[in-house]
Amino acid sequence: MRLKDKVIIVTGSCTGIGKAIASQCVAEGARVVIHGLEQDLGEKVVSELGSENAELHIEDLTTEGCPERLVELAVSNFGKLDAVVNNAAMVASGNIHTTDEAFFNRILAVNTMAPFRLIQSALSRLTETRGTVLNIGSVNAWSGEPDLLPYSVSKGALMTMTRNLGDTLMRENGIRVNQIN
Repeated sequence: MRLKDKVIIVTGSCTGIGKAIASQCVAEGARVVIHGLEQDLGEKVVSELGSENAELHIEDLTTEGCPERLVELAVSNFGKLDAVVNNAAMVASGNIHTTDEAFFNRILAVNTMAPFRLIQSALSRLTETRGTVLNIGSVNAWSGEPDLLPYSVSKGALMTMTRNLGDTLMRENGIRVNQIN
């Protein structure tokens, strides 16, 4: 069990890739904080994983204090924090003609700034455990896509942040930061 006794926050884990990541983490011996926007779906995931292995937090990541609440939930229920998986993302169509500033800012807030804020909030706890951050990116960070302009830009920014923090946080705090696209 590669993740035995590890405690991991997985954002966007009520469905899809995040749910699969959380499930695999538990299968490998970890305990997880399940996060998302859908209470019923989140409760189903926790039920599947077992309440001894998973805690649920339903809240928009861009809400003030949400990152701190996720970290506190992990620590108060499981005693520590070993990793953060920044999986939650907003994928929505938009191009140069259809994207306004508010829409662009919303996607940047969810896809780039929320991961930044969660890493920042978890920094002291991850330093204690010499933990890990895994950001879930997209090949659109390199190539873009005509009808995914703001999404592609947000994932490009996430990739740059990952590279920057991967160097900085390993050197300064012993925290590994990587991205999977």
